[in-house]
Amino acid sequence: MAIEFSHELDTIRSTVNGQSNRQERLNIGQFLTPVRIARFMASLFEQEKQDVRILDAGAGAGVLFTSLLETILNRNGSLRSIKIIAYENDKNILAYLHQAMTRCEMLCGHAGILFKWDIRNEDFIQAAIHQTETGFFTEQQERFTHAILNPPYKKINSETTTRHLLNSAGIEVSNYYAAFVWLAAQMLEPNGEMVAITPRSFCNGPYFRKFRINFLKMMSLNHIHIFESRKNAFGDDDVLQENVIYHAVRRSNKPDHIILSSSDGLNFDEVNNKTVPYKYIVNPDDHDAFIRLLITDTDELVMKRMDCFTTSLTKLGLEVSTGRVVDFRAQEYLRALPEKDTVPLIYPCHFENGFIHWPTNSGKKPNAIISTDETRSLLIEPGYYVLTRRFSAKEERRRIVAAVFDPNVIKASLLGFENHLNYFHEKGKGLPPELAKGLCLYLNSTLVDQYFRLFSGHTQVNATDLRKLRYPTCEQLLRLGSHIQDQIPDQQTIDALVEKECCNND
Repeated sequence: MAIEFSHELDTIRSTVNGQSNRQERLNIGQFLTPVRIARFMASLFEQEKQDVRILDAGAGAGVLFTSLLETILNRNGSLRSIKIIAYENDKNILAYLHQAMTRCEMLCGHAGILFKWDIRNEDFIQAAIHQTETGFFTEQQERFTHAILNPPYKKINSETTTRHLLNSAGIEVSNYYAAFVWLAAQMLEPNGEMVAITPRSFCNGPYFRKFRINFLKMMSLNHIHIFESRKNAFGDDDVLQENVIYHAVRRSNKPDHIILSSSDGLNFDEVNNKTVPYKYIVNPDDHDAFIRLLITDTDELVMKRMDCFTTSLTKLGLEVSTGRVVDFRAQEYLRALPEKDTVPLIYPCHFENGFIHWPTNSGKKPNAIISTDETRSLLIEPGYYVLTRRFSAKEERRRIVAAVFDPNVIKASLLGFENHLNYFHEKGKGLPPELAKGLCLYLNSTLVDQYFRLFSGHTQVNATDLRKLRYPTCEQLLRLGSHIQDQIPDQQTIDALVEKECCNND
């Protein structure tokens, strides 16, 4: 019966997708869950309770709560009752959702289990905020033992009622999926469990900082499963976001270890599991609560090697900022080539073999910006700087690409760094030459690139990401810098030099 029902749900999923076009689903952030993913998610729940209360927010056709109900029925011998609350605001899918509930009721009837259910065709965010409010006149709050979610993936417009509603509740998020997860976590009872599938974009970066901090304060992460991309998980929706599935329990104490697993697409018969220290995933000293994802033995080795470097940018007396020149806003002041009253304007296209080569005759980007009172706030003093690209192509060998700006090669009274660059500086001024070269060499190492990929699933490198890195000491950076003359060494030499400094700390 369960296998037949699951097959039926996948057929329904195909039918719904066939009756609507991709743009319609994209507009509401709807990506219906394949049965194989739903079953795997259901398998991650651990606790057996006599009375189960399930929340499915953004229930779609009901595949998630159905898979969870089937899993609970198959393995819980002490079960007495199941209650399912399903939120879904897409009226076009409600008939399928009612069918799923009816089949669940039939399964529970055959098993002699009391079953109650409620389909709520309303806005989950508004309803959940009302449910989680506390006050004298607040109604009795619903609390759940289980929450299973594939929330909508869609940005929240800053001018919408939803954004104002969330802000008034102290929930600052930029995407619907984070709001759904945050609110669902608040609706769990103590020791209640959640399994969710979402993009992994929340794992790092400034936009999801408050979400991470609050989620990790409420919840204890137990298991994280990684896909290569959302295209593998939701192939027929043609979405390229990288996905993760995570299991968490509502409690404050954290485990010593966490399970990380991975699969090639939907092949859950060959899942690779790995148990790693919790502190490797969420560093308790990290005020931004980045979540690092270690799957292979190489990943864990990278963490151990990076542990050799304990210095922060603050300890080094350095800062990193984003380039001030946003070219389309300063377009009237830009010039294709240097001319009178202009100063160098540096773009990513000026990177070459670890140094800045300027000007370039490619014609794709301007080489100069007029130095005038109107542009003075966009310019900085000349000196040695280390620049990194903020964006890289998916197929590029490295995510972090660094280069040294040498003021002895490019002489100027002032400089402009374009907004697609980050630059390292010392209180707004240049760095000591050897320190700049050593920092550039370190940032271009394979070790740093591998470490960065553990907590970032996208190709953007923000200044915040660079602040989170561990760095060698000043003495180590100076030693590294002594190996750079007119150009940066080859990759093998870079990695050997950084490894040598690792060994010096072991």
